[in-house]
Amino acid sequence: MSTIYQRWALAAMSILPQAYGSVLSPTPPMGFNNWAALMCGLNESIFVDTARTMASSGLLAAGYNRLNLDDCWSTMERAHNGSMLWDSEKFPRGLPWLTSFLKSLGFIPGIYTDAGIKSCGGYPGAFGYEEIDAKDFSNWGFEYLKMDGCNMPTGTEAEYKKVYGKWHSILSKMPKPMVFSESAPAYFAEAANLTDWYAVMEWVPEYGQLARHSRDTLVFNSTLYWPDITGWDSILFNYGQEVRLARFQKPGYYNDPDFLNVDHFDLSLEEKKSHFAIWSSFSAPLIISANVTRLTKEEIAYLTNKDIIAVDQDPLVQQATLVSQDTNWDVLTKSLANGDRLVTIINKGNSTATHSVPLERIGLVEKNLVKVKDLWTSKTSIAIKKVAATNIPSHGTAILRISAAEHSLGKVIPTGKIFNTFSLGTLTATSRSKLSWASSSGTDGQVWQTRDDQTIRPLSDTNQCLTESGNGEITLRECNKRRGGQQWDYLYSGNVQSIATQKCLTESTGGTVTAEKCLYLDNTQVIALPGGVDIVKK
Repeated sequence: MSTIYQRWALAAMSILPQAYGSVLSPTPPMGFNNWAALMCGLNESIFVDTARTMASSGLLAAGYNRLNLDDCWSTMERAHNGSMLWDSEKFPRGLPWLTSFLKSLGFIPGIYTDAGIKSCGGYPGAFGYEEIDAKDFSNWGFEYLKMDGCNMPTGTEAEYKKVYGKWHSILSKMPKPMVFSESAPAYFAEAANLTDWYAVMEWVPEYGQLARHSRDTLVFNSTLYWPDITGWDSILFNYGQEVRLARFQKPGYYNDPDFLNVDHFDLSLEEKKSHFAIWSSFSAPLIISANVTRLTKEEIAYLTNKDIIAVDQDPLVQQATLVSQDTNWDVLTKSLANGDRLVTIINKGNSTATHSVPLERIGLVEKNLVKVKDLWTSKTSIAIKKVAATNIPSHGTAILRISAAEHSLGKVIPTGKIFNTFSLGTLTATSRSKLSWASSSGTDGQVWQTRDDQTIRPLSDTNQCLTESGNGEITLRECNKRRGGQQWDYLYSGNVQSIATQKCLTESTGGTVTAEKCLYLDNTQVIALPGGVDIVKK
């Protein structure tokens, strides 16, 4: 390529935490936010009681150390000097007192604002008051800032970038660092054209430590907002957004699929556990939004599962990516910093069932014995050729840690589903040479190896390579180092680009697989690849 690129091998390398000493948040934040459970009903006593309960129940010791206020903490008007004023009826001893109290118990306090003219709840926004608000928040003792993006003057992607970029510049100069949680992507996530969403996702990792990429998970009175959506639907919706964005995650920046709604009335215990297991597989922020003082022993138990939290907080912070999908089952996998592999199996069906996954589907091609640890039960077993999860309840999730039983796991080949993140069409080997973009079926023709030699091969026949002929046609042909058109780069933009012709993998009309001139953030060319692929960034 004529342009000099920087390769990011974020998913394939082992990263030591000390290597990221300058990173503000080397692992995803964990803690509490009031919004989904209480919305505007926050007050001092709720945060005092929540902090005491989290400290006594083991949640703080498990890592949930951030307590974040959300919208509606202020009065409806600013002071004459431009500063925000806390609502003295809700916070009679003031926010500086509250932050001091929270810190005395070992918590890190966080606060909320909105980038626009007014907050989502109609309270004063920060637009035009950025310097004043940042200074006040810091002086009051806050070390985490969640910023929504309601009521922006024009609402364009360029305006969001300018305003959030301004906040990044201000926060970077503060005497004490402040974790910056950006909600900007959520305002573009459900557009008819996703180009602006992709554009926002490209710059939020440069400005903050986490970004909420789509809609809220269901709040406590959710039937008023989304009467036709169940709690499980809400989890799967945000999950479906998250899996499109794995290429952006890295140590210090995390895709945020929103809160853990632990006590939502429309979730079964198995669905709540799935929520936690899936978010942990993503190395996503684990922010509880619930009435913590009323959580059950079962809820506290799964939230403090050390093995699953270790997956979420793994120093590699790789986001799990899809291996396969069909009507009833989703399988995800990722690498962990010590070389282990994670396998997460989601039962979307309506009955208890068993599911097995061949080891080659999770990137393990050497025929070694492996040790399988069930992270729910801590039970271990030995496997060869495949791993199995038995009796997974409806809407339940198995989460398995795979390690070497003897020598090593051997070489890991990034393997899994390749799909268009706009249409969700899956790259499919339909015959020995033909390809299409099709609905997910979970067959080996939809599971792809992405090898170090930069070839892409279907698991249905790993002697065949994705081949670009030069005239726009893409087929499967026998892999041959001397044949051009079989090596591909994966760009940070989501383009899969032929090294030989510089053309990009494209979903054309009717699900046809073609190579076309590369377009920037175009809906036909933004593709998700398995985690572990080197990412090329301009």
